[in-house]
Amino acid sequence: MMRELVTFAVFCLVFVTVQGKISNPKVQVYSHFPGEFGKSNTLICHVSGFHPPDITIDLLKNGDVIPDAQQTDLAFEKGWQFHLTKSVPFTPQKGEEYICRVRHMETQNKFSWETNM
Repeated sequence: MMRELVTFAVFCLVFVTVQGKISNPKVQVYSHFPGEFGKSNTLICHVSGFHPPDITIDLLKNGDVIPDAQQTDLAFEKGWQFHLTKSVPFTPQKGEEYICRVRHMETQNKFSWETNM
């Protein structure tokens, strides 16, 4: 029993050490179509290259969470880095601010959507 516990503990330590590297997320905020005020579009926030997978993504309009946003399943890339995409239909209006808020581990950052106009 003791040998099994030691073997398990060593396995966990090796796994945590190998997988323990923290990689900060890369964030892209864009729209499906070029941004035009008053035209239906989709706001997209793609977050990639992060580890560990402790992450939360929110899409905001003027500081408030936009309801009914859809998020992909968590997927991983080589090197145990992960990626996610969150999107929501929206119709941008002049003077509105659209933000992708990303919390990874204890760090939170905001990324703005920039119109093409």
